[in-house]
Formats: sequence, C-alpha cells, structure tokens
Amino acid sequence: MDWNAVFALVGFLGACFAAATTGALFKPGAWYDRLDRPSWLPPDWLFPVAWSVLYVMIAVAAWLVWRADGFGPPLWLWWLQLALNAAWSVLFFGIRRLGLAFAEAVALWASILGCILAFAPVSPAAAWLMVPYLAWVSFACVLNWSMWRRNPGPHPVITAAEIKAPQRRIAR
Repeated sequence: MDWNAVFALVGFLGACFAAATTGALFKPGAWYDRLDRPSWLPPDWLFPVAWSVLYVMIAVAAWLVWRADGFGPPLWLWWLQLALNAAWSVLFFGIRRLGLAFAEAVALWASILGCILAFAPVSPAAAWLMVPYLAWVSFACVLNWSMWRRNPGPHPVITAAEIKAPQRRIAR
C-alpha cells in the first residue's frame, strides 16, 4: 500500500471539507427563508447531500491529477476553485450580497471549467469527475441570479448571534 497516496487523498478530502465549513458557519436561517425564492428551488435537504458527493469527487479528481503530475499548474487551478467555492457562502449567507455572490459564482464556474481543461490531458478521469460539479455550479449560478433579481437588497449582514444560534427554519 502506498501510504503517501493514502495521505494525499485524505489531505485532498480534508481540504474539500474544510472549504465546506463556510457553508456550516454561514447558514441560510430566517433571513434566507424570508427571501422571494423561485418555485424551482430544490428542497433544503438536497444541498448537503449533493455537496457531500461533489466534494468527494472534487477531492478524488485532484488526487488523480496529483498522482499523475504532482503539484503543478492544474492543481493551482484546483486550489483557486476551492477558495472560490469556500468564499461563496460568506458572500451570499454571511455578508448577504447576492449580486457579489453571483459574480463570484461565475468566477467559480470559470475556474471549474479551467480545471476540467487542465485536468483532461493529465487525467481524463479527473476531468470527468469535475463535470458534475460544473453542472451543479451552472445550476447554482442560475439560482443565485434569480434570487438576486428577486431580492435586490440591501440585506443585513449576519451577526455573531446568528452564527451561534441553532438553525430554525420557517416553512415555505
């Protein structure tokens, strides 16, 4: 067993789930429940399920590229998309700037596409593992845009009390 490869995979998984912590810190909450949302918004339970699967795929994609090519430019793009991924929850749910979050989501989309293009010659499997992520972020961009247009703001910034408070959901 190649322990370096195992540790690298665990590292990539850890990086992905560290990025996911912004989603746990900056939750939708009551503010989000009061927004005018499109009827085609998926149910709340789908988001953590989808993101958990996607984060595993994103980590495995990076691991495959690392095994084939080391820490070169394709993985620099991977780190960029991961940072953009982590920032979105802060922008949308934290500082509640839906337009800025949309612009950032478009940058995230472009960085994912860049990863796919950079991964393809190194590891076609890694490139394909990123395609569902691109599809999900494409949908998220449309959803973010719709919510921004429906709720132009300004919106109050999240408070420390909201971060610490247990999440209470208002029925739609």
